[in-house]
Amino acid sequence: MISRFSVTGFKNFKDTITLDFTNTKGYNFNDQYIVNGIVNKGLIYGRNGVGKSNFGFALFDIVKHVTDKNIDSDNYHNYLNADSDSNIAEFSYELSFECGTIQYNYGKSDLETLVYEEIIINGNRFAFIDRRVSTIAEINAKGAENLEKDIGNSNLSIISYINKNTLLTENNDNSCFSKFIKFINGMLFFRSLDGNSYIGFEQGSSGILEDIAKRGNTKDLEKFLNTAGVDCQLSEIERDGSNSIGFKFKNKTVPFYSIASQGTKSLALFYFWLQRFRNSQEISFIFIDEYDAFYHHELSELVIENLLGSSAQALVTTHNTSIISNDLLRPDCYFMLTKIDFKSLSHRTRKDLREAHNIEKMFKAGAFNG
Repeated sequence: MISRFSVTGFKNFKDTITLDFTNTKGYNFNDQYIVNGIVNKGLIYGRNGVGKSNFGFALFDIVKHVTDKNIDSDNYHNYLNADSDSNIAEFSYELSFECGTIQYNYGKSDLETLVYEEIIINGNRFAFIDRRVSTIAEINAKGAENLEKDIGNSNLSIISYINKNTLLTENNDNSCFSKFIKFINGMLFFRSLDGNSYIGFEQGSSGILEDIAKRGNTKDLEKFLNTAGVDCQLSEIERDGSNSIGFKFKNKTVPFYSIASQGTKSLALFYFWLQRFRNSQEISFIFIDEYDAFYHHELSELVIENLLGSSAQALVTTHNTSIISNDLLRPDCYFMLTKIDFKSLSHRTRKDLREAHNIEKMFKAGAFNG
């Protein structure tokens, strides 16, 4: 899991902003959402314009150069902070696995161009390169002794270079490296605002309804929508030579998107991804941006409950205060992003928060603005 992440000089983050998943409190309720001292599920709040979406893009920047998965480059325009004197954006990840810890630091001048990289596994420098100084990489991975160290003007990530060109010796640090690669490949970002875009986990695109029908989940989608308060019957229909889904009425079936509300369309998108992370070990980290922009508060809670059932580490951005509740999560799983810091509610007050506290009421009253 990701235990800590920092970003500097990227988009609106001129100065370093850090999200520390290990800075938890010793609450004795909903402890299933803290795994080995690390927040496994969290919600992010913040005023418009503080960078909630941009933080997600920063967190998923790694997908571009470590994996071959999908990246929506339109979200990475204006890459560098316009007020920063630095010509690079810098990213720092700390991850924790059973085999130990990994720290991965790198800088980029844009989405495509790596400037430096350093990966440290269990305190040992596994690999390093700084293209500002030399094109020769330092590679200390066991089994990579014969790998060419001079990578020339190639912009290839040293991480991908080692992973794709070496059969590493079986040892603890190399095992951690493999888990790191697998984790990054399993990261998924999606949103329904400004179009249905996603980052990571898969390649290419597919129709949402066509995918659901192909997987044989049309009736399960119907059940999901009914539970969400959308009273409907669904049926498969043929559209453009493939199976799709429509709303079934007494006399005819109407194509789904021709009459679905924006909220129902957003639910279909959520279900499209729910198929993948429900009972799946392949998705490692989920980031959903403004997931409930079109939802009633009861529906928002239902969607969060579905997400909580996933084994993946997950973060969700939202403005919906009705789901700030100790019944759902706990104060150290609710985070507030401001222009100067990123802390959980439990670290934004001197008050000793307890399970019986109405933290939504406290939030609205400004108790966590400090």
